[in-house]
Amino acid sequence: MTTVNAPVSSASRFPLRMAVFGVLAAGVVLVLLERGYRELEVQLAGLILRVITSSGVYVAGDRESVYFGLSSDTPFGLRMTPECSSVFLLLPLLLVTAVMLWFRPQNARRLFFSLGISVIAVILVNQLRILTIVGLVNGLGTDEGYYWGHTLLGSMVSVLGGAVSLVLFVWLATRRSKAEKQAAS
Repeated sequence: MTTVNAPVSSASRFPLRMAVFGVLAAGVVLVLLERGYRELEVQLAGLILRVITSSGVYVAGDRESVYFGLSSDTPFGLRMTPECSSVFLLLPLLLVTAVMLWFRPQNARRLFFSLGISVIAVILVNQLRILTIVGLVNGLGTDEGYYWGHTLLGSMVSVLGGAVSLVLFVWLATRRSKAEKQAAS
């Protein structure tokens, strides 16, 4: 049996175009508001650090900085620069979502679900990167801990976590449900 795609009227393509535009607009908004996004990321890091450490944590959101180890002999601060933020790791997910929406609009619900799960994964990966830096600074000292935590292990966490998030997105977005599998056979 062969199937033929029926032509789609311009009126029925309007919601599709709006969805694609909305996803792309979300990317533009993230870039334009990336400083505010970094402030939120630092606030989240401070919240997590307050839960897992007892050595004192201070968040200077307006400076995108979190300070930890305040009651120790070696307090330390991390400033979230644009390169260290997860905002730019979210942009490829938004772009892939927009492209897949354009070509497979019938999968919109699945694509938005996949996007949501992957966005959460990227944010958590970046928090794990911050925690890696904090743990290594506490364990190895300021110089060695920061070097290993930021330059080597932190970068590996970001790269691997970003890759896993993208693979997770594609897997969730393209897998077929049981009903779709049964209908195909």
